[in-house]
Amino acid sequence: MHAESISGDQDGTWAAPAAAGPVSARIWLPASKSITNRALVLAALSDRPARIANPLRARDTLLAAAALRAMGTEVADSGGATPASWLVTAGQPPAGTRVSVDLGNAGTVMRFLPAVAALTAAQVHFDGDERIRQRPIGPILAALRELGARIDDGGRGAAPFTVLGQGQVRGGTVTLDASGSSQLISGLLLASARFSDGIEIRHQGPPIPSAPHIAMTVRMLRAAGADVTELRSGAAGSRSGAAGSRSGVAGSRSGVAERPDGWRVRPGPLDLGSVTVEPDLSNAGPFLAAALVTGGTLSLPGWPRAGNGQSLQAAGPILDVLTRMGARCDVGPDGLTISGAGPIRGIDADLRDVAELAPVLTAVAALAEGPSAFTGLAHTRRHETDRLAALAKEINALGGDITELPDGLQIRPRPLQAADGPFGSYDDHRMVMAAAVLGLAVPGLRVANAQTVAKTFPEFTDVWTNMLGPGR
Repeated sequence: MHAESISGDQDGTWAAPAAAGPVSARIWLPASKSITNRALVLAALSDRPARIANPLRARDTLLAAAALRAMGTEVADSGGATPASWLVTAGQPPAGTRVSVDLGNAGTVMRFLPAVAALTAAQVHFDGDERIRQRPIGPILAALRELGARIDDGGRGAAPFTVLGQGQVRGGTVTLDASGSSQLISGLLLASARFSDGIEIRHQGPPIPSAPHIAMTVRMLRAAGADVTELRSGAAGSRSGAAGSRSGVAGSRSGVAERPDGWRVRPGPLDLGSVTVEPDLSNAGPFLAAALVTGGTLSLPGWPRAGNGQSLQAAGPILDVLTRMGARCDVGPDGLTISGAGPIRGIDADLRDVAELAPVLTAVAALAEGPSAFTGLAHTRRHETDRLAALAKEINALGGDITELPDGLQIRPRPLQAADGPFGSYDDHRMVMAAAVLGLAVPGLRVANAQTVAKTFPEFTDVWTNMLGPGR
């Protein structure tokens, strides 16, 4: 298997390599950002030191670790241990001090750490990249105020803001609209066992996107010793607390109404202990797509099995979508083997639960034999960039035919060719991955600011090049 040369030119663009035939490779994925950052928060709130094995070391997780250090927690490398680990020991900044947290453009850092800051006796100032000031945080800040925290955001409901820690948070019951991000729920849940009265959260609004990430939070909380109950409302909005599910898995996909829309966490100690971080299945997306686009076969060791509580991530739904588009997937003891099994099929799909894969899936759909429509993605307009607008603009510049929908994209495949200018990445790691997939079938495609992929996958372009084999 050979590929065109990959290089970074003086203009800062990356030449995405075109495939000369079916891919055949073994891909080792980096660790999960979502699990790493949740583990860091739970470790920082635990009663004894915790060990996080195989943590992701990328911009978002390094920002989270630095933020916790600023708030008094020790996050130390484990030396020569295998796998590499972080040893985390809870701590507090000196009372009355003022510390600063750099958010970068990390939504998890912005949404997971204000509640932690409220438990300190320091003033903790949060700010970051320009884009982070446009991303949803207002519902968490408002909820924390209702629960007894003091926060100064100048009335903006956005970064920058300062948490005026009082050493404790009262807790209680709060209602919010989390339709903008599942992290609005997770950010409250993670620290809530340390609130004096715990918490009961009620979601009121359109369906919450990325519900499997809330299920991940719940399972990790329980593994750390928290008493968490998931609650479901009846058709008339009545609470069903007595029948609240204690399953760690989100409601079945037969209907959003079956999923939890409330969560109760009782106050109590946390003890994360030792955890090993799974591979990041969202970062698997472009590699899964490469097998489909080139008609090749890839193996991904360490891919967790779905069901029976074996994976904290949405392993099943991810493969379901790829299978519908024509992939053949086999999960066994050694991981995942995925193959392109023929023409790429266009599909209609609600991607609400796997929204992080939407850019890559849109790239695949643009190369399919029939049209696709992806919905459930309105919230992605407020991710690292407005992903719906960015994908439509950049793929249409290649000759594609993509129409923005209120909550998604309509994709009609057309012959594509590289544009005169580079494919814009918009400081969004997922746009770089989408461009890489398109580049397999569009020779000469160049990507602007591809280094932004270091947000979650610093070695992405190297791994991508190696996947395509020698000959460069």
